[in-house]
Amino acid sequence: MTVSRLKDIPGIGVDKMGDAADAERNRNILRLENLDTDLRPPPEALARTHEAIDDDDANSYLPFTGQTALREAVVARMRGSTGIDYDPHTECIVSAGGLAGILNVLLSILEPGDEVVLTDPTYAGLINRVRLAGGVPRFARLLPGADGWRLDLDSLAAAVSERTRVFLVMSPSMPSGFVANAQEWDAIGTHCRRANAWLVYDAAMERIVFDGQPVIQPAALPDMRERTITVGSVSKEYRMIGWRVGWIVGPAAIMADVRLTSLSNVVCQVGIGMPGATAALTSNDDGVAQAVAQWQERRDFLLTALRDLPVIRPDGGWSLLIDTEQLGLASDEASRLLLAKADVAATPMKGWGPHAGRYLRFVFANEPVARLADIRARVRTAWGM
Repeated sequence: MTVSRLKDIPGIGVDKMGDAADAERNRNILRLENLDTDLRPPPEALARTHEAIDDDDANSYLPFTGQTALREAVVARMRGSTGIDYDPHTECIVSAGGLAGILNVLLSILEPGDEVVLTDPTYAGLINRVRLAGGVPRFARLLPGADGWRLDLDSLAAAVSERTRVFLVMSPSMPSGFVANAQEWDAIGTHCRRANAWLVYDAAMERIVFDGQPVIQPAALPDMRERTITVGSVSKEYRMIGWRVGWIVGPAAIMADVRLTSLSNVVCQVGIGMPGATAALTSNDDGVAQAVAQWQERRDFLLTALRDLPVIRPDGGWSLLIDTEQLGLASDEASRLLLAKADVAATPMKGWGPHAGRYLRFVFANEPVARLADIRARVRTAWGM
């Protein structure tokens, strides 16, 4: 019998697609289903991680809030992006990956039945964590257009009610690649202040923005420092997925509760992962700019190769969406045909928001342009168009 907290949680789909692709290792499958990347982490991070294996201090539960050097590096990064000072001891906690941090935050600020405003589409794992924490998801729609994705401000306003407790926003957003502009952040901040709600900002891909767009950190917006909780990690920007190191930064008062939740949940982080994460954040060249340039090159190639299909341009992140319903195909059927006939693994977006089910996601972070060269021919083989 399924417990009630799981009854509205369908999973994320990526796991099933990944298993299906793994089962066909003898085939030349394009792995576009999962947010991995083939680009290497910063060399300093690799070297320091190797050293940490022999470092007894890294083989410890303590300190429970994360190694001091890493917390200091995180608040230094926050100072650089926001101009705001945070106390590494009372306003920063290291988490076992960014998503563990988000769950701990939601468990710390939500009462059962409180409403959380997210974008549609958004990562199914965020929606699921809202439900696990007892929250009720409400959605502000992202609208696709010739210039990419924009937040429907009327939909945002309609999603807010007297039960709104949290705005949970990712920018760049997964899976769409939506990057909130100044007007959209201003609208989010205005609604957040009016509702006396928290802004939980998923900053996992913060600097992965294309075409020279600015990075906007919402904690720096007027009167938002005291109601913004920023959750980041080394997984995406620093290409350190397996380290499982993230961080939470926010006002001291709420961080005391987040600390208690963290101690009651995962307890502590990956000890041998934190020194490498610290090295990544403090390195002279973290490789982010070069990685973003490569990811943008792959995005641009896919946009050109698939230009006759209903593909929506991402302005950041690791993936793009195709509206398969415009082609007369349900997204799960489009995914099945791609794997069966064309050796392409791609995940349908069912469960990623009320209107997300019409889309199929292509991840471009893990396949170089040379491997993507025949993508249009593969799609034609699978879909006959």
